[in-house]
Amino acid sequence: MTHDTARQPCDLLIEAGWVVPVEPHAVVLEDHAVVVTGGAIVAVLPTDEARLRYAPTETVARPGHALIPGLVNAHVHNPMTLLRGVADDLPLMQWLQGHIWPIEAEVIGPEFVADGIALAIAEMLRGGTTCCNENYFFPDVQAAVYKRHGFRARVGLPVIDFPTAWAKSSDEYFDRAGEVHDQWRGDPLVAMAFAPHAPYTVSDANFERIRMLADQLDVPVHCHIHETAHEVAESQQLHGQRPLARLDRLGLVNDRLIAVHMTQLTDAEIELCAQRGVSVAHCAESNLKLASGFCPVGKLVKAGVNLAIGTDGCASNNDLDMVGEMRTAALLAKAVAEDASALDAATALRAATLGGAKALGFEAQAGSIEAGKQADLACIDLTALETQPLHHVLSQLVYAAGRHQVSDVWIAGQPKLRERALVDIDTAALVANAEQWRRRIAAIRVS
Repeated sequence: MTHDTARQPCDLLIEAGWVVPVEPHAVVLEDHAVVVTGGAIVAVLPTDEARLRYAPTETVARPGHALIPGLVNAHVHNPMTLLRGVADDLPLMQWLQGHIWPIEAEVIGPEFVADGIALAIAEMLRGGTTCCNENYFFPDVQAAVYKRHGFRARVGLPVIDFPTAWAKSSDEYFDRAGEVHDQWRGDPLVAMAFAPHAPYTVSDANFERIRMLADQLDVPVHCHIHETAHEVAESQQLHGQRPLARLDRLGLVNDRLIAVHMTQLTDAEIELCAQRGVSVAHCAESNLKLASGFCPVGKLVKAGVNLAIGTDGCASNNDLDMVGEMRTAALLAKAVAEDASALDAATALRAATLGGAKALGFEAQAGSIEAGKQADLACIDLTALETQPLHHVLSQLVYAAGRHQVSDVWIAGQPKLRERALVDIDTAALVANAEQWRRRIAAIRVS
């Protein structure tokens, strides 16, 4: 038997200067390779050993790069990519009610949703993001676009207490949610969640229906909660309870809940989230830009709450840059806690990968580089002068690297970005399409 025939065939061998698996925590594996077959990770081992043991169809050698799990954006409104920058520098309710909602009323429809998501997918891939938690209208259209691009997504089934282009009544929101869920049941890339907008826009009766259906269908509940002090005060006035206490009364504070923002939290509320297995999707830059408040990230992590990181929508961030978001989250956590160790680099990267995957219920498929998981991977070039000299890989990834250093991306083993070039995506067409939406939106008069 020749040496070659003893090697096991595989689809792809990615050789990296450093593999950062995320699980085990804070580990960096120097000169390691990841073996991929059938879209899944088969092995993680030293490069020399991988070359002896495997006969790949394709080898990608990235000796000066770090290979990380694909980043998981735990809270997005991706159709709103087309509203990037339309109403900046305003407080949340004035921004939402005076600008965003009136513009959306004019443009929301399947075409707007599809085009916004296509633009967002391209931006996310160029920044190393391979999975997102989507929250918008027309989830049927969203799911189809994510699937067409081979992008992993948890798509929210919207519920809100007023008519929109998607549904006119509570019954219609739930009927349509059921139809979309059934259509996508069992898909390997796209799954559903319930996405009640917020406690101030959803009734007790609708929250109770969501709780019952989420339990029956075994899906997460993705909701903006405790985003501002105003929201909390208004809830106490109307319901005699803070929003989280109200949701607890309605049976929703459990391990299905993805609580977004959470800038206004007491120590008792943090403890409740830890006990119940709630995941918090922290959107540092959106909260800063809208002056919504500060999520007590250091306390959440210390209490054992699962922390995920999201960018929020491009209308309030204004980008989908998870590399930058991770850095902002780490820095802000230190300032809020007045503790330089509050969110270290390894924990920030974990929140942006495995924490997000766990929040979405995708931890068996994504979020870390482990045998048996899907090959959702991103390669970051650390040879650039901005990340030299390289004393500490995790520190450079979180505190120095930029999304422009993402060189290659794979989802389920399929190449999506090759040496900074998007695969099967026409960037010029996306830019031209974004411009025609800009002209349409500029023509809308907001009183």
